[in-house]
Amino acid sequence: MNATFNALRNKGGRAILPLLALAMAQAVQPAAAIAQDGAVVDLRGEAAPVARGKPYAARNLPDRIILSPGANPAVSAGVSWRTDLAQSETVAEIAELVPSPNFGERATQLNGQSVATTSENGGARYHKVRFEDLKPDTAYAYRVRGAAGFSEWHQFRTAKQEAAPFRMIYMGDTQNSILDIGSLSWRRALLQAGNPQLMLHAGDLVASRDDLVHDDEWGEWTAAGGWALASIPQLPAAGNHEYVDLILPDGTESRRLGDHWPLMFNLPNNGAADADKTTYFVDYQGVRFIVMDGTSALDLNTQKSQTEWLEARLAEAKGNWKIVLMHQPIYTCARPNDTEALKAAWKPLFEKYGVDLVLQGHDHCYSRLTSDTIRKSGEKAKRSSSTQGPVYMVSVAGSKMYGLNDRSDKQPDRVAENTSLFQIIDVSPERLSLRAYLNTGVLYDGFDLTKTPAGNRLEELPDNVPAVRRCTGPQQLVDQPMPANRLGPDGLLCTAEVKD
Repeated sequence: MNATFNALRNKGGRAILPLLALAMAQAVQPAAAIAQDGAVVDLRGEAAPVARGKPYAARNLPDRIILSPGANPAVSAGVSWRTDLAQSETVAEIAELVPSPNFGERATQLNGQSVATTSENGGARYHKVRFEDLKPDTAYAYRVRGAAGFSEWHQFRTAKQEAAPFRMIYMGDTQNSILDIGSLSWRRALLQAGNPQLMLHAGDLVASRDDLVHDDEWGEWTAAGGWALASIPQLPAAGNHEYVDLILPDGTESRRLGDHWPLMFNLPNNGAADADKTTYFVDYQGVRFIVMDGTSALDLNTQKSQTEWLEARLAEAKGNWKIVLMHQPIYTCARPNDTEALKAAWKPLFEKYGVDLVLQGHDHCYSRLTSDTIRKSGEKAKRSSSTQGPVYMVSVAGSKMYGLNDRSDKQPDRVAENTSLFQIIDVSPERLSLRAYLNTGVLYDGFDLTKTPAGNRLEELPDNVPAVRRCTGPQQLVDQPMPANRLGPDGLLCTAEVKD
């Protein structure tokens, strides 16, 4: 991009690139929900409370600024943001970041695509621009424009082209009480990780029907992450709560992807044909990330196309590590039955192509599983230094909790209920280290995977971690009053309800 910048920069120090901007705008795919012929997308959903004082109404300065990686984050990235309707143009500026405070004199101005919307918070316009032809391993700063002027500058660093160490954060469901409770895990994770290069979300980012109107929930989600969403590339997986109910002409119920999802994120356009808004892959410094959509596979008949796409993406992956991010867990820790349809279709591919880690949500409990038989089998394999197949993990960051199922005491290696957590993952070409922390920052679980020609060797943490966090007393089904004698691991009332 640097050569292009220099060739097309104008005398005033701002590069206006109409042809490049047009290419950028064309590269940004319109969302499924985008109305044609200039119509306004209606983001209003089912009846729900509205946030007091309308704190999430669009303003004349940009908000909800979210950075997304390109398929090759060494040379590309995408940004999305929101303004009020007074800002009709989509304008971003980007420059290589240097310590001189006037670095912006070298900025390039780009145009993109926008969509007008209406919600309980009034009118708003969502914008997208994609940054291409960036230089690998380079610091950049960008800002985006609203009717009253530009946002502050946000900085990010492109990935290296080759395999190299990096750190990332993985979060389970946030979903409910996002800003009030979920932000505790988010912000502790950001503080504790120090300088994460990526942030992964395993679905159900919002509830889309429970606590607040849809637009306020997404407002809480971006408020929880704040400026970090604009500086750390976000990799979200869609959960079932990113979908909304759809009544078909014959009166039967179905689902459709909520209108906010394709507007909030500027994700790589490289997913499965039938689920192209919610599946994608990213190659980052020796790791191939593959993001799947279990809701669409289970409820919208996209499992076949996703399975074919998954196999193709795994087969072509060249890096040392393969990580799958999805919502519905292959092995459940709360529900009585595993997700059998996805297990039958995707688990054999995970094993055939050597997937190292499967990161999931949905169950609102914590589970780490390395053997699908019983825990003792996995322990025996580790003692004998046998190679390990995929490690399956389920976690939860928010306030909504489910009780552990009856397999939790004999199948997973480590579990927790009524517990909010976050995970920090360090990756190098030969080693992957995952640490799971309570939202107080206390280490709760973790392991190291060492890559060998024969497969992965798994090493557990020492035994000086907290005792397994479980509730005591009789379990209670969802939607029934919680018994007063059911206590959580901290001596408070257990809020973990049982999924039947």
